[in-house]
Amino acid sequence: MKLVVFAHTPPPLHGQSYMVELMLEGFGGDRRKRRNGAPEPPYDIQCYHVNAQLSKNLEDVGMARGGKLFALLSHCLQAIWCRFRYGASTLYYVPAPGKRAALYRDWLVMALCRPFFNRVVFHWHATSLAKWLEMVTNVRTRGISYRLMGSVDLSIALSKFNLFNAEKLWPRKLTVVPNGIPDPCPDFTRTVLPRRLARQEARVRILAGENLSSAHDAAVAAPGDGRTPPAVAEASPPANPAVVRVLFLAHCTREKGLFDAIDAVLLANDNLRQSRSPLRFELTIAGTFQDPEEKTAFQHLLGTDPRAKAIHYAGFVTGDQKVQMLCDADVLCFPSHWENQPVSVIEALAFGLPPLISNLPSVEEMMPAAYTGVAEVKNPEQIARTLLKLVSFSDFAGLRSHFDSHFTVETFRANLARALKDLEADKSHAPQGVPGRNLAPRPSLIPPASAR
Repeated sequence: MKLVVFAHTPPPLHGQSYMVELMLEGFGGDRRKRRNGAPEPPYDIQCYHVNAQLSKNLEDVGMARGGKLFALLSHCLQAIWCRFRYGASTLYYVPAPGKRAALYRDWLVMALCRPFFNRVVFHWHATSLAKWLEMVTNVRTRGISYRLMGSVDLSIALSKFNLFNAEKLWPRKLTVVPNGIPDPCPDFTRTVLPRRLARQEARVRILAGENLSSAHDAAVAAPGDGRTPPAVAEASPPANPAVVRVLFLAHCTREKGLFDAIDAVLLANDNLRQSRSPLRFELTIAGTFQDPEEKTAFQHLLGTDPRAKAIHYAGFVTGDQKVQMLCDADVLCFPSHWENQPVSVIEALAFGLPPLISNLPSVEEMMPAAYTGVAEVKNPEQIARTLLKLVSFSDFAGLRSHFDSHFTVETFRANLARALKDLEADKSHAPQGVPGRNLAPRPSLIPPASAR
């Protein structure tokens, strides 16, 4: 199978670009860069990558800018050239979320490229397009979207609860392929799990009124985990088991739940003080700000609220520093307002780190059955109560087992390859010709009750 992958890889780094990078690596990378004598990719899929990078950085994502139009036209010409030069007849594309400028980008790509390809595959990393088309746009915008983007051969969703976003454009075939990542914590059982269990035991004893011995304190507070370089481990602050360490690991935006997480930690600490509990929460924020006004509001909060001493800003982290933070944290707080399948939650599962998530169906679907670390969107009071509840969480091994069963990069690549090869083998999917003809029956525009 020959595939033109019209999608960008990092930089800028975010979940979508990272997953495209992992897919390409698993399928052998850009075929044009393959060295003579290199082994064939394991899935018999040849990729010709058009790195459709339009944004210079995270702040530029989703912004309209003149230079992006010329870059986009260049990417489209490259995709068409790959189609004829290498005989790659299937176009793989990642559609936009519900944003006008991004939708216009999709229109242009489909108008220019789609007539030249026999098959088109949409991989839905973003959410909200279906609702946005129905609730925000006018009839003309919806009509153009159906004409240019409707009835693709295969739409791939990350979860069953986001199938209705793909159904909005009437694809001929639908499938679900969850994301997966390389194991960021291969020594979990030997190094991280004992520390989590020791800290949990220490908190239970503290709540029971016991005074921990200095030796026990030192064992629980040891910053190194045996995996990270000594310089990184030595940089970690002492870890008092009475301090519940909360980590916010995402872009620092209101929509990602930054200010909800801050409010919740402050409220939870107020509750602990009023009940004279020996426990306290501390929140570490790791990420970059995209909106100057939100950054100013954050800095103002830190400078004016005396309770904000419990808030620490680490900036953008990666590599060993990120690994260390995930090892050291007791809870990941990620109360995002909208989300599909966040990589940060998958990373938390790999580290046996209980994540606090919003009650978004696609995110809840990622968790083990009956998981209790779920709070209502935009509800700091309920987020605070959920944080207090997660203090007693102890099934760290269960979270790690859930990662191993569902979200490894090997599983992701194998399932994605199977979906693509099944499409190629399906003889009923004849070449499309002109987009918009032979549309499948129009599904309901309202998601089923199980998906709401």
